[in-house]
Amino acid sequence: MKITEIFEKKSKTFSFEFFPPKSLKANIEFGINLGQLLKLSPDFVSVTYGAGGSHQNASFDLVDYIQNKHQLTTMAHYTCVGANEERIKADLDYLQGLGVENLMLLRGDPPKGQSTFEKQESGFNNASDLVAFAAKNGQSAIGVAGYPEKHPEADNMASDIDYLKYKMDQGADFVVTQMFFDNDFYFSFVEKCRQAGITARIIPGIMPITNFNQIKRFSEMVNANIPQRIVNALEPIKDSPEKMYTAGVYLALKQCMELLERGAPGLHFYTLNKSRATVEIFEAIPEWLKR
Repeated sequence: MKITEIFEKKSKTFSFEFFPPKSLKANIEFGINLGQLLKLSPDFVSVTYGAGGSHQNASFDLVDYIQNKHQLTTMAHYTCVGANEERIKADLDYLQGLGVENLMLLRGDPPKGQSTFEKQESGFNNASDLVAFAAKNGQSAIGVAGYPEKHPEADNMASDIDYLKYKMDQGADFVVTQMFFDNDFYFSFVEKCRQAGITARIIPGIMPITNFNQIKRFSEMVNANIPQRIVNALEPIKDSPEKMYTAGVYLALKQCMELLERGAPGLHFYTLNKSRATVEIFEAIPEWLKR
């Protein structure tokens, strides 16, 4: 089912993001965690590439497994890193052959060893190029990324939202945001998008802080500010895993409930292939907030 068809039936959706495991141990742990998360009956899941577009085959295999083995609506991430038009067409045709009707289209990070994204001669240099190409056949619902605190490479928020509007105009159907830790950033972002004429659903992306140092690194990469009140609460306990976990889950639950109370159209959890935190947060959200 296309995610846009799910939107027609549900005002709020709840979804999870996974990435392909890289080792035998990771595969075993992933299988256990996947089973726990699927018990929550998410509306859809997404599967990422590795950094720089690596592990593509593993990504496609995982998409195939979740969608066709578990009969769960699955969204495949796809980037234009290192790919020409012929390769992109072949990949999208392959995904379509698997029955995949949902794509998250991204420019992608530079390949390993490169600090900047180098332009491709094929002309596929931005997510908007992929969106325009994929939208031509109309076979897929297309999601794109949004940055509540501005893309790290954008000059300012206004230009970043202008570019997001351009992606929507090229054929994107909905937006999933990068992680953020202050809900005011999300609601301000949504308001500015509406003012710019973006009417599509904008789903907030959530990443519980259960490992302070790890999330701090991630947040710096994607220009997501960790408010000082959260730093003050978590930094003193960052070396105590259980205290850190308990506090991180509490803060994420509080964030999720406020988002839903203020009208967010659901939640998209960046699970990092772990189930415990997401399961506890999701199950603690009152049912009336999920409807």
